[in-house]
Amino acid sequence: MRVRVKVCGMTDEAAVRAAASAGADAVGFVFAESPRRVTPERAAALARGLPRGIARVAVFRHPSFEEVQRVLRVLSPDWIQTDAADLGALGAPGVPRMLPVFRDGPDVIGAVERHAATCRARRPRVLFESQNSGSGTAPDWERAAALATRVRLVLAGGLDADSVALAIRRVGPYAVDVSSGVESSRGVKDPERIHAFVRAARGGKR
Repeated sequence: MRVRVKVCGMTDEAAVRAAASAGADAVGFVFAESPRRVTPERAAALARGLPRGIARVAVFRHPSFEEVQRVLRVLSPDWIQTDAADLGALGAPGVPRMLPVFRDGPDVIGAVERHAATCRARRPRVLFESQNSGSGTAPDWERAAALATRVRLVLAGGLDADSVALAIRRVGPYAVDVSSGVESSRGVKDPERIHAFVRAARGGKR
């Protein structure tokens, strides 16, 4: 099965071009506090360089309803990614598909199962990462593998070109998400590392 690839934290045209030419399935624009944070206008300008078929993901953490609505107006993303706890406040008309974030911890399997029980989809998509978003820290892969049997798991945190194939074999995710693992310095994407990551992920397909 082909594992999908999301490259998160787009801030410049070179990174967007690299993600597109490497064959990424999605790119993320960060609107939460981060060195990768962009304005909705900047994200929209960058997104204009993406071909059809590459999903545009708006990444938040505890946003206000007004913040989300502004991004929807300016960027028109395909997905909104934010903490699972935020979903109730954002589930309004005009909001596109949601990618809830669950952070690693001893209670996460139960939390994901409760979320899945409320979804229409038999196996909803969820993103699983460590407690520290954007830090390059990996979550527990054993818990990730258990979750991957229950939902369409997007595995994030601590991945790079050297580790992604092994992560795919051990976890069996639906998709992998990379940000700091393809950067030359904090917040600055390296096109060559983006290409190397996508190649490695495709080689590690389950």
